[in-house]
Amino acid sequence: MVENSPSPLPERAIYGFVLFLTSQFGFGVFCLWAYVPAEGLHQLGLTYWPQKYWVLAVPVYLLVGLAVCFLVLFGVNMMSTAPLDSLDNVTDSFARRQPRLDGPEGGIPRLEDVPIDEVNRKFFLTSDL
Repeated sequence: MVENSPSPLPERAIYGFVLFLTSQFGFGVFCLWAYVPAEGLHQLGLTYWPQKYWVLAVPVYLLVGLAVCFLVLFGVNMMSTAPLDSLDNVTDSFARRQPRLDGPEGGIPRLEDVPIDEVNRKFFLTSDL
């Protein structure tokens, strides 16, 4: 039986260290391929390498793909959010609503459910009405 512990198991630590060393080695090979001219690589006996175009293209493609993923995630979240006049925003009698002045000045407030109208007032109103 495995004891609950925040420290990783020895096997996981070894796998993590090997993954760290492998990624460092791969980055070193990538930098070698990127900065050493093709003639220098041929003198070392390394004759087959992809074109130098891919040195810039692969990181750019990865970053663009990551940005598209974030935009799609943002769009899906915006589409799945209920409108303000939806019945899904109605709270019930079990919602935790606390009085505003129940703690020390500047202290951390108690746990509570913040109503949507108060959130909108804080974020979207430009002046006090």
